[in-house]
Amino acid sequence: MPAAERDAARADTYLNPVHARDFPDPYVLKFAGEYFAYCTGFWRDGRAFGVMRSRDLVGWEELAGALEPLPGGHPCYWAPEVYYREGKFLMYYSVGNETLMHVRVAVAERPDGPFVDSGRRLTREEFAIDPHAFTDADGSRYLFYATDFLTHTHVGTGTVVDRLIDDFTPEGRPRPVTRARYDWQVYDPARREKGGVRWHTVEGPFVLARKGRYYEMFSGGNWQNVSYGVSYATSDRVLRDDEWGQHADGEKVLPVLRTIPGKVIGPGHNSVVRGGDNFQLFCVYHRWAEGGRVLAIDRMEFVGDALAVLGPSTTPQPAPGGPWLSDYFEEPRAEGLGGEWECLSGRWSVGDGEARQAATAGMAEARCEAGARGFVAEVYARALGEEAGGSFGLCLAWGASRRARMRIVPGAGRAVVDLWGGGAWAEADARSLPEAFARGAFHLLRAEADGDFLRFTLDDLIAFGLSVGASSGGGDAATPRLSLLADDCAAAFKGFTLARGFADDFDEEGASRARGWTFERAAAEPRGEVEGAFTGRRLRLPPLVAAGRETDAVAAGAHEMIVSLKVEVDEAGAGRSELWAITPGAALPSGEALNFCLRGVGEGGYALSVNGSGGADERLLALPRGFDPFAFQQFRFRRESGRLRVTCGAEVIGEVDAPASGARVGVAAGGVAAVSVDQVRVTAVKRG
Repeated sequence: MPAAERDAARADTYLNPVHARDFPDPYVLKFAGEYFAYCTGFWRDGRAFGVMRSRDLVGWEELAGALEPLPGGHPCYWAPEVYYREGKFLMYYSVGNETLMHVRVAVAERPDGPFVDSGRRLTREEFAIDPHAFTDADGSRYLFYATDFLTHTHVGTGTVVDRLIDDFTPEGRPRPVTRARYDWQVYDPARREKGGVRWHTVEGPFVLARKGRYYEMFSGGNWQNVSYGVSYATSDRVLRDDEWGQHADGEKVLPVLRTIPGKVIGPGHNSVVRGGDNFQLFCVYHRWAEGGRVLAIDRMEFVGDALAVLGPSTTPQPAPGGPWLSDYFEEPRAEGLGGEWECLSGRWSVGDGEARQAATAGMAEARCEAGARGFVAEVYARALGEEAGGSFGLCLAWGASRRARMRIVPGAGRAVVDLWGGGAWAEADARSLPEAFARGAFHLLRAEADGDFLRFTLDDLIAFGLSVGASSGGGDAATPRLSLLADDCAAAFKGFTLARGFADDFDEEGASRARGWTFERAAAEPRGEVEGAFTGRRLRLPPLVAAGRETDAVAAGAHEMIVSLKVEVDEAGAGRSELWAITPGAALPSGEALNFCLRGVGEGGYALSVNGSGGADERLLALPRGFDPFAFQQFRFRRESGRLRVTCGAEVIGEVDAPASGARVGVAAGGVAAVSVDQVRVTAVKRG
């Protein structure tokens, strides 16, 4: 696509590569609503490691290189990854001469550097590359990296994990995580540099956690081979005596991201980051082109216990959604915060990318309207000055009588959640802050609200989930207002974003019920139970039972619904019956809600019946060949400009007219077997 066409389409779509210059082994950090990308090698200015910045994952600005090369003339600077901790940015990387490589860490005050090497070597092996630092939910930290296994059954490079005592000190007990075991992971059948041995490669670890499972993504094989790509391994714990279980054998089960001959060569070495809408995950990776290893992104999803990358894409894709509200506090403002903010108390000002509240006594509050009952808001906050007292945080208010807030109280070493009742605040929950908590450093505050459900999170580690029931006083069912707070404390806030929608993994029964899910009969005489059940971290719907809920995320018009589900049992005749139905929050001109019913068609095929008419004029959307309703499948319903596009996995299966929004979304089981639902996500689509 010519550059002019790419720029014109960027508001609505993107086309890979999103940056067509050499940018190998990309890692992307999201900080204060912006993205910073880092890559292998020497940068255009001669410094080590390229750096770029973006606000949408599509348009990238090149910055100065990250690190002044170390003494010694090392030719190889590989695979940097940057993490933010307590006011410092830590860059883990590998350096050496390709034969001898080790892992180091450099430190910076800003995400774009400059970084200064810490003087510490973190690994002992002769060859150690591709470091990845993972922090578990309990705060434990681990260093994953790749190293050689010369006596393993499949000789070559594999990945290991070691516990981190602190940012600069591994425990020194690395244990294998994923070593080669399949032919698709062969790098060279007779590698001369290694004495002619059949050499395998598993490298580039990146770790995520979901529903009690850990996923290590990795790249395997040789980029020049058609079998090369990205796969993953899973485990129920980080440290174990045996290796993690690998997903792909390269024959029956293929890597989740792989070469497409003639179209995409060598997609690999990925990282994962959350998009601007605070919901959608993106896999960031490189692929080979004339410009070298160029930068690409594609949506990533969990589908049941599986991990899926919707790529490598070669056609225009919907652009990453942006936040509905955002404020980077860049331009100085004459008075207060301006824009969406109402300053209720305190002394507020804007400058140098921060909103500051200077008063050190009394309550200071700046408020904005969320505009929806379901949203996720993020902001970074820090205390100003040396005073030990006071607190800062976030507050949500549904009218005058229903309020909740999270306060960071550094002097007491606690994070506290308070609820308003009887004309006063009362503490509802509290957690201890980490020992290394720095009050003067920016910390990520996150508020997720959906119906009566509320979750506050601090630094992705300390989480408070609670149900905030509507007050009998009336008026509290309105959309909430969100406030930045400082109490007897000068404070600064940075990078505010708010996205409308909700994401329910059915991980907690109480949270799902608080979100407003209700159950009803889908027919006059349902078989068995008449309510859904939250079991095994999923929602189970018995035959002929429907689950639904209201959401105002669809009211904006353009919205997206994602559903992951499966039919539990392949009973006799189930494949020919109506198995389930999805209501994606869109309506026909008559106002009738659109529904999509799964049913068997032809010889072993399946299709979605639009509104289940069943007559000669029935509209059917054919599903891909080999579709299996008894394994978890993911469907995406995206409504824009009066049309609803339906996608199964990465394949668009059709579009239908949807000129109106419906206020309700839902899932129903058919009359033959129960249905398990792993995830429902609904987001308002906002551009720019």
